[in-house]
Amino acid sequence: MVTLHTTFGDIKIQLNTEKAPETCANFLQYCRDGFYNGTLFHRVIDGFMIQGGGMSAGMVEKETRETIKNEASNGLSNKVGTLAMARTMEPHSASSQFFINVNDNKFLDFKSATPDGWGYCVFAEVIEGMDVVNKIKAVSTGNSGYVHQDVPVEDVVINDVTIEE
Repeated sequence: MVTLHTTFGDIKIQLNTEKAPETCANFLQYCRDGFYNGTLFHRVIDGFMIQGGGMSAGMVEKETRETIKNEASNGLSNKVGTLAMARTMEPHSASSQFFINVNDNKFLDFKSATPDGWGYCVFAEVIEGMDVVNKIKAVSTGNSGYVHQDVPVEDVVINDVTIEE
C-alpha cells in the first residue's frame, strides 16, 4: 500500500502487482526515490480524472526515468477510484505521471494492440481517501501559460509518500 500525503489530506492506494507488475514496480521506484514529494496534481477535470506525478510548483516538468511498457491489456478497467498511468499518444510512453479516475472511464480501457486501442494501464485503486480525491476534483481550474489547461488555481501538492510493504 502507498499513501499520498497531499495538501488536501491522505489518499491510500492498493497496488495491483499481479495484474500490472512492471507498472507497479515503476511507480514504487518513483515513490522510494522521493520523486513525487512536492509534485502537483496539475490537471483536474471534474467528471473525468485528477492527474499528478510529473510537475512541481510553477508547472515545472520533472525529469523522469525511461518510459515503460503499457500493461493496459491486464483486464483492469478505468473505473471510479482506480489509478492509471498517463501517457502521450504513443502507447508505451508512460513514465511518472498517473491519474485517479473520478468517473467510470471505460473508453480509456484496452481494446486492441493498435495505436487507437491500447488504452491506459490501471495499476492501483484508492482504498481510503476518496473524500480527498473528491475535494481535489472540485477545485477551481484555469490555464497556465499557453500549454496547460485544467490547472488548479491553487496548488494541490503531494507533500510526500509513505510505502507500507
